[in-house]
Amino acid sequence: MGRKILFITTDQMRFDAIGANGQTIARTPAIDALAREGINYTRCHAQNVVCMPARSTMITGQYVTTHGVWMNGAPLPEDAPSVARLLKEKKSYRTALIGKAHFEPMLDVAGKFFENTMGRTGQFGPHRGFDHMELAGHGSRGPLHYPQWLMKTHPEVLDNFYPVLGPDLVQNSFGGGDTDAIQVKHNATPRGLYHTDWVADRTIAYLDSLAPTEDWFVWMSFPDPHHPWDPPQSELHRVNWRDIPVPAGYPGSRDQIDKILSGKPHHWRDWWTGEQFTCFEAPPEWIPQSLTMDQLREIDATIHVKNELIDEAVARVLARIKQRGWNDDTDVIFSTDHGEFQGDFGLLFKGPHHVDSLMRLPLIWRPAPSAKVAPATLNAPVGQVDFAPTFCEIAGIAPAEWMEGAALPRTAAAGSKREAVFTEWDSQFGDVSVSMRTLYRDGWTITAYNETSIYEGTEGELYNMKEDPQQWRNLWGDVSAAGMKRDLLDDLRARMPKGDARRRKVEAAV
Repeated sequence: MGRKILFITTDQMRFDAIGANGQTIARTPAIDALAREGINYTRCHAQNVVCMPARSTMITGQYVTTHGVWMNGAPLPEDAPSVARLLKEKKSYRTALIGKAHFEPMLDVAGKFFENTMGRTGQFGPHRGFDHMELAGHGSRGPLHYPQWLMKTHPEVLDNFYPVLGPDLVQNSFGGGDTDAIQVKHNATPRGLYHTDWVADRTIAYLDSLAPTEDWFVWMSFPDPHHPWDPPQSELHRVNWRDIPVPAGYPGSRDQIDKILSGKPHHWRDWWTGEQFTCFEAPPEWIPQSLTMDQLREIDATIHVKNELIDEAVARVLARIKQRGWNDDTDVIFSTDHGEFQGDFGLLFKGPHHVDSLMRLPLIWRPAPSAKVAPATLNAPVGQVDFAPTFCEIAGIAPAEWMEGAALPRTAAAGSKREAVFTEWDSQFGDVSVSMRTLYRDGWTITAYNETSIYEGTEGELYNMKEDPQQWRNLWGDVSAAGMKRDLLDDLRARMPKGDARRRKVEAAV
């Protein structure tokens, strides 16, 4: 037997969502234990801050400009490189993805994509190198396995969930809960029927289908804590929104928000005020300036609840792995696809903004105990492009030539050789386009804007992360930082990925 791999991802989770990274409200003991026993990477960045590009990077080990999934709605081809396929072909791994995939558009009325047809037709793969897939999204309706299961077995709960996807997406802008907060709804669905527990249940069922001697790569992919914010109402008692402060990144007043956003490229403030819609990842009718402190606190509380449920689901799966006698030979990697504003800068959701709220990710690698890797906390800059080569290292095979990252460092000495991490963004919404390239290096974050419909290509952002961790002061035009700006811009240009794939056609909104 070789080493088995449990790859756990969440959706839209901040770096500071877990106790190991400073969280004091949500309780995440199972994930925190992985961090204590393994390697906690404190500077992992997404290579793109929305779902489909980020997830395509994780499965291919390629930058966005190589795999070509440049924004949500642009599908990754079925025959695109896949680390799951490589593990299967090279080492006969059994492979499965349980939960959210999102390599293909989710708003797919015609049923063009296999991810959106297999649930309705009773199929479970194979697909993209996975022997088995059971898919879930963020709601109770649609073609994926989870909503199809709900419709067949528990139709009485279907209307309890927030209706996250509709043909025109307009319905996504209404609010609920105690404060009428956007995309909040009290969900009367019993906890055991909610998608977090369903993903854990189905992962355990798949693991139980495997022979004791088989090696496996299982991607357990939770749809939460991504909006809408509708965890089971029975669990809301865990965090009373009235008892918690607003998050630390919230500037505290509209005047202060206006001052901070006015120091950044203009699309920041334009979206906040509703002057121009550039954040296509948010409901188009919602104006961020309308967000109240109570609404933010209620949303924040629901996110903490979701994260506690994820942690408890992780604990159940890890316990089952121990019961099967696999723990000593199982590597566990925990991360997410991108972050969430969650009140930082007075904003919610995510979009064309390269700041820690969205780029910085939790990443924990608990190597198999049999590998005898010493626990560590590493601040080396790493990224999602490094995940696939790491899976290869665990399996004992060479990374494929099409992979552009490198296996994650396991020691401080190895981490010291990592200097920088790169993130890219391109989006087109109507006649509005945004294009950015970002480098994090030596405690600095620099973002250069390309020429688009709303920018000349001379704009940018520069932050000293040690002195300004909230990224409230943009030093792009500061004379005192001019030398650092020139140096970082030169380095950014030198580190641009060499791939030049044709951008995939955008076929849906999400």
